[in-house]
Amino acid sequence: MSLGGGGGQQQLQQLSQEIQALEEEKEELEEEVEELEAEKVEVDEAQEALEVLETGSTVQVPLGGDAYVRAEVQDMDEVVVSLGGGYAAEQDADDAADVLDEKRETLDERIEDVRSEIAEVEEEQEALEQQAQQAQQQMMQQQMQAQQQDGE
Repeated sequence: MSLGGGGGQQQLQQLSQEIQALEEEKEELEEEVEELEAEKVEVDEAQEALEVLETGSTVQVPLGGDAYVRAEVQDMDEVVVSLGGGYAAEQDADDAADVLDEKRETLDERIEDVRSEIAEVEEEQEALEQQAQQAQQQMMQQQMQAQQQDGE
């Protein structure tokens, strides 16, 4: 007769649920890193454009819906840069480049923070997986002992 065998099963089920929740959290964090990396690419492209473009350059301006129009840059000393929170400001090219540098640094810091969170989640996940493995082995040993006792 096996006493407490159901408790081990419950523990395994709970551990499995916790591991699954951590896996989902990890996936969300990885998606966040991808989004931040994509935003960083956009900042890099804007910085490159500021370095290359000059007054009179021809550019393609997005209209939305994957439609573009060709336009001529009237004045590179008038660059509108998003400041966040739905606000934007007109700045000269150097100040705009500084704002983009700050954005890039902020994105790099956030990416680093999220990657640290991912590492913590992975460590917690590994610890829970080890606990689950130990609980499963313990359950198997109890079942084997119970079978031996039943056979006697």
